[in-house]
Amino acid sequence: MNQGTPCLRWQLEHTDTFGGDANYSWVNREDVMIPSQYSGPWVVRRAKEIMGLTQLQHTTADFGDCIRVDFKQHNQVLFITLIS
Repeated sequence: MNQGTPCLRWQLEHTDTFGGDANYSWVNREDVMIPSQYSGPWVVRRAKEIMGLTQLQHTTADFGDCIRVDFKQHNQVLFITLIS
């Protein structure tokens, strides 16, 4: 990554679900820096890679500063939240 490229910090939060809602009986968190020119699907792909979830099929809801990635077959969810 070029030092001159501005980056945004994103928080990744991976947890289980119960009835479709985040359950938090366990949770894995990571903070990552992603170049600011990337958004949407690219951010989701990178977040899944970082969290070791690339093999799981998902559905996505993008709320602008937060992306919700549901892995319904596994009763899990990944929240990708813009911090700065």
